[in-house]
Amino acid sequence: MSSAAADERLAHVSLVRRLLTRPELGAVVGAAAVFVFFSFAADTFLQASSLSTILYSASTIGIMAVPVALLMIGGEFDLSAGVMVTTAALVSSMFSYQMTANVWVGVGVSLLVTLAIGFFNGFMLTRTGLPSFIITLGTFLMLTGLNLGFTKLISGAVSTKSIADMEGFPSARAVFASQWDVGGVTLKITILWWLGLVALATWILLRTRAGNWIFAVGGGAPAARAVGVPVVKTRIGLYMGVALCAWISGQHILFSFDVVQSGEGVGNEFLYIIAAVIGGCLMTGGYGSAIGSAVGAFIFGMTSNGIVYAQWNPDWFKFFLGAMLLLATLLNAWVRTRAEASK
Repeated sequence: MSSAAADERLAHVSLVRRLLTRPELGAVVGAAAVFVFFSFAADTFLQASSLSTILYSASTIGIMAVPVALLMIGGEFDLSAGVMVTTAALVSSMFSYQMTANVWVGVGVSLLVTLAIGFFNGFMLTRTGLPSFIITLGTFLMLTGLNLGFTKLISGAVSTKSIADMEGFPSARAVFASQWDVGGVTLKITILWWLGLVALATWILLRTRAGNWIFAVGGGAPAARAVGVPVVKTRIGLYMGVALCAWISGQHILFSFDVVQSGEGVGNEFLYIIAAVIGGCLMTGGYGSAIGSAVGAFIFGMTSNGIVYAQWNPDWFKFFLGAMLLLATLLNAWVRTRAEASK
C-alpha cells in the first residue's frame, strides 16, 4: 500500500491538466476573447497609444485588485477600499498644505493614517466577530462622511488646495505619478507599481508561510486555528495590505492632478472585487491568485477603453462588466471543481 501511495504522489501530471486547475484559467481565456473581439470591433484598439491607455486603466484598478484578491482568498471583503484611496490622498494634501511642510511629511502621515484604518478594520473584525461586510460598510460610510466633512471644514470647498508649488512635490510626483516615453508610447509608473505588487503577492502566496496561512484562513478559520495558524494576525495583516495599496493609489491621484475631490472613490471597491473575482477568486475564500487579479484588471482596462474606441455608447460598459462577472463566477466554480477532482 505504501508503494502504491508513493507511486501516486510521483505520478506525472500533464501540462494541460495542471493548467485546467489554475484559478486564473478562466480570466486568461476571457482576456484573450475580449482582446480578439475589440481588435476587430475597434480600428484603433491595437494602436500603441491605445494599448498604453489600456495598461494605465488596468494598473489603476490592478494596484488595488491585488490586495483585495489576497483578502478574498483569506475569506473576507473590504467595502471601504475605494474611499480609503481618497482618504489617503486627502490626508497627504491637507496636512502638507495646512502645515506648510514638505509634501513628503504629508505622505508619511497619510501612510500612518491609512495603515491605522486597515488595522481598525482587521481588529474590529477579529474582536467583534461581525461579518466583514458589516465592519467595512461602516468604515466606508464613516470615511465618506469624514472625507467630505473635513475637506469642507479645512479648505472651504469639496476639493483640496493645490500643492504643486510646495517643496518635495517634484520628487513625490516622480515616485507616484511619473511617466516616460518608450518608442513614442507614454507609459505611467503605476504600471510598474502594479506589476511589482503582483510579483510580490504571488511570491507571498506561493513561496511563504504567510501565503499558506492566507489559504488556510480562507478555507476555514476554525480548522486553521486548530493547526496553529495565527488567524487574527493574518486577517489584520490582509486588511493592512489593502490599506497600503490604497495609500499608493491615493498618492498617485494626488500627485497626478495636484488636487483631490473629496467625493471620489465611491463605488470603486466593487471594481476591485470584480477584478479579483474575474481573476479566479471565489466569494467563499480559500481559492484564487494574484496573477488572476491582474488579468481581471486587464480585462477591465480593455473593456472600458475598447467600448470608447469602438465608438459605442459607454452606458453599455456596466452591462459587459456584469456579464463578465457572472460568466467568470460560473467558470471559476467549474475550475475549482476540476481542481478538487484532480487531487
